[in-house]
Amino acid sequence: MNEKIDFLAKKLVTLCKENKIKVSTAESCTGGMISAAITSVSGSSSVIELGVCSYSNRIKSEILGVSDEPLAQFPHHSKRCAEEMASGAKRLSGADYAVSTTGVAGPTGDSPAHPVGEVFIAVCSEKSVISERFLFEGNRGEVREKACEAALEQLISVIEKELH
Repeated sequence: MNEKIDFLAKKLVTLCKENKIKVSTAESCTGGMISAAITSVSGSSSVIELGVCSYSNRIKSEILGVSDEPLAQFPHHSKRCAEEMASGAKRLSGADYAVSTTGVAGPTGDSPAHPVGEVFIAVCSEKSVISERFLFEGNRGEVREKACEAALEQLISVIEKELH
């Protein structure tokens, strides 16, 4: 795990422990990297509720409750899909916050409309669901690491904003 991911995971766990906050993850393109980063931190068991590696559309639909529309109308890595994945993880776990990632890590699976490196990240709380599209450069591993970093940053940012 890279140093930045390690730093962000420690920061998240500390923030959550201090504020009695629970988090969950729903990961597609990051394949469990976010939950692995969080659980690598001592004391994370008081913070993380659930981690779902939802690589297939079937799991996105059957487990996370992603509706058929974004899976049929849009690629499985759309903004709406990310939002519904995060909402589903929050609902399933009862956590205060959930973060999701879905995208194209590459080197295959892209299209002219959805290039390698395109990742959608969403954070769901009681107050809102925010999502953002990212376009990361690099090989498969680099795209996945950058998505993990960005997801941890987004999650920390939303928590900090809602605490203040």
